[in-house]
Amino acid sequence: MSKMKLKPGVITGSALQETFEYMKTVGCALPAVNCIGSNTVVAALAAAREAKSPIVIQFSNSGAHFFGGKFLDNKNEQGAIAGAIAGAHYVRNLAQAYGVAVVLHTDHAAKKLLPWVEGMLNHGEAYYAKHGEPLFSSHMLDLSEEPLHENLEICARILKRMSPMKMTLEIELGVTGGEEDGVDNTDVDNAKLYTQPADVLAAYDALQPIGRFTVAASFGNTHGVYKPGNVKLRPIILKNSQDAIQKERRTGANPVNFVFHGGSGSSREEIREAVSYGVIKMNIDTDTQWAFTHPVKKYMDEKSAYLQDQLGNPEGPDKPNKKYIDPRAWLHAGEKGMAARLVDAFKDLNSFGQFEV
Repeated sequence: MSKMKLKPGVITGSALQETFEYMKTVGCALPAVNCIGSNTVVAALAAAREAKSPIVIQFSNSGAHFFGGKFLDNKNEQGAIAGAIAGAHYVRNLAQAYGVAVVLHTDHAAKKLLPWVEGMLNHGEAYYAKHGEPLFSSHMLDLSEEPLHENLEICARILKRMSPMKMTLEIELGVTGGEEDGVDNTDVDNAKLYTQPADVLAAYDALQPIGRFTVAASFGNTHGVYKPGNVKLRPIILKNSQDAIQKERRTGANPVNFVFHGGSGSSREEIREAVSYGVIKMNIDTDTQWAFTHPVKKYMDEKSAYLQDQLGNPEGPDKPNKKYIDPRAWLHAGEKGMAARLVDAFKDLNSFGQFEV
């Protein structure tokens, strides 16, 4: 099978769905990395360029606010909206320069964050009217804390607004354990960590007639990294859901595009098994945070004697420290560390070298 060729830039509309179908055919998925500023965006783009693969760049609500600057007032989510829009335009401009294809996405949005999503859609509709494509490829609603019927009702309402722009909606069924972006599920009922096939079928029936969607289903996955044995993944749950829908609705194999949340710390075997059941995207955040921060800490430790003041170091009391205190030195070390970790993720997900970009 020949490799899929993608143009640099943001993948939207039908091209995104074709990309998902290609990935299920060759058995690969994309890393989805939460970015919080220009340094993490360029690290993600550099990794994708090396992997010769698209990448999912996404902003969480707090990440979007941070991108715009925590100096911004976030009343009515205005700071997070402004940061997300700024980030989207930044990614669009640099994706071309790096020669990388990007799925531009936003992460977890609980019910209280609907104004954030709706604010981004306001901008997206204006962008679509001018350019004929949406600003973002997709958005996520995480209404897993709500009853299933309410989860699907709200998702259907938002998807009806997104569909004219051919956008994709990511939904969550079940609960991803651990804590991320202010949502703490560390003590959640264990049963909720495993999504039931009946719930996935209900989502399929509710959303398939409206538009394009992906499902973040829970199969024991957890945000964060824990010692071996603490997280018990059961990817077979995804296969059970796929089989149920294929049987009940007489579809082809793997009719649902699944998303793997809480991918940090997972083994390659677990990742590859999940991909074989229709996972097309794996969120990785904790590992990339550490991959960025660790080289920065190492730099600070090694150069400590040069970072005490602007003048004076082991070479002499009047020696300048300008080249050591320049933030570009340690920020780029963080970028390189994060990019290297993401290249490993592409390999784990079998997407390294699977495309022509």
